[in-house]
Amino acid sequence: MRRVVKRLARWRYGCDLAITRWIRRLRKEAPELELAGHCNGCGACCETPMIYLNRWLFYARSVRWAVLGWHRWINGFEYLGEDRSQHAFIFRCTHYDTLTGQCDSYESRPGMCRDYPRNLLDSPAPEFLTPCSFYPRARNADEIVASLRDLNLPPERLAELEIKFYVAPPLHLVPDRNGDDDGPTPPTNLRPPTAA
Repeated sequence: MRRVVKRLARWRYGCDLAITRWIRRLRKEAPELELAGHCNGCGACCETPMIYLNRWLFYARSVRWAVLGWHRWINGFEYLGEDRSQHAFIFRCTHYDTLTGQCDSYESRPGMCRDYPRNLLDSPAPEFLTPCSFYPRARNADEIVASLRDLNLPPERLAELEIKFYVAPPLHLVPDRNGDDDGPTPPTNLRPPTAA
């Protein structure tokens, strides 16, 4: 029964996502940011997933009970706590193995796991997890870089603005200036993504 409900929920999530993106394309509302980088297998997104809710829903007891129950029963997420400032529940995923860095239900993982971190690009200022080597990049990055370079700014200020305007990767992804670090490398132990 749980598998059927989970499959239906994943199908519904995928349909909602496809319809939302299709409507945006029809309205010519292209997202300003695109996804750059790759999965480095850090597991930060898998180990403690967060579910964000509308402010009013976050404080409604019946909704709270339903959300926590749903994610425990269907997704195997154990409630750890909450971030009231972001109206988010913080969970521990029971399917994530911290020793191997693998998900034991990878093929049937929830839609939110399948779409991460692409789902963050819908927010005006997406914040990716620090160990994650994905990052947002402006679609018109080349134009922004050219405009910034025309300003003849000091190198430190230019680098700061390139990160702020999403035209350069965050500092934790930039290779060491001494040449000791080759930067983030893709993992070799990940399973290939499957179609949703």
